[in-house]
Amino acid sequence: MFPRQGAIFDTVQSLFDNPIVSSTSSLRPADLLRQKGVRVTTQRVAVLRAVSARPHGTANDIVEVVRFEIGAISRQATYDALEILADKGLIRRIQPAGSPARFEDRVGDNHHHLICRTCGRMVDVDCAVGDTPCLTAADDSGYEIDEAEVVYWGRCAECQTAATPPTGA
Repeated sequence: MFPRQGAIFDTVQSLFDNPIVSSTSSLRPADLLRQKGVRVTTQRVAVLRAVSARPHGTANDIVEVVRFEIGAISRQATYDALEILADKGLIRRIQPAGSPARFEDRVGDNHHHLICRTCGRMVDVDCAVGDTPCLTAADDSGYEIDEAEVVYWGRCAECQTAATPPTGA
């Protein structure tokens, strides 16, 4: 173990030791990376933690969270880490039409998303009926379907309230 170096050491060590509490795992970030055969680096651990802390965040959101947590990191290093984590199935990349890619750590289940057309807020929603009805296509054309991406668009409650004109005016 390295000799104690003050606040910086404590911050980096806490990245490796504190478990990620997410919808899919409560393992330490370094253990999650090792399970998938990904080399453990401070940047990758910080990106994984940032995605967990900021579900549905854009790459730019993740960069800011990581910079706050560990200090300097380039955008490219963040993009590279996001790509590796998504390729290994540790995070999920979501690309809604007309929106930048977003990232979440809820993987391994078939859920969908609601997106507000006004403010862009995105939330998770489980399949509406049955176990995985969206995985049963009317005509699968010979494909073995293992995932479906359903995006519901509308306006969130806050945006609906903000758009409602006052009565009696």
